Amino acid sequence: MDIQVFDVTKLTSITDRMIVASGRSDRQVKSLAAKLIASAKEQGVKPVGVEGEQKGDWILVDLGDVIAHIMHPTTRTYYQLEKLWSEEFQQTQISP
Repeated sequence: MDIQVFDVTKLTSITDRMIVASGRSDRQVKSLAAKLIASAKEQGVKPVGVEGEQKGDWILVDLGDVIAHIMHPTTRTYYQLEKLWSEEFQQTQISP
């Protein structure tokens, strides 16, 4: 739920797109991440790395050109990745 996609090509060289999405529970976060990994593999894309699978409140799936953050809503609210990766936020940090 609440899927947001950010074009971060101007902000970082590590990836082109950042996806942030929520699952309603740790179990759903784990399930969504597993489905994403399976779908990527079906398309011939092997994940570069996966972090957070054990706990399940925040799972990062690195697909190279795309990095997906699937998070429990409370974790997402706490870390506010949308604010961190938005161009508007980056521009306010650079401007005098």
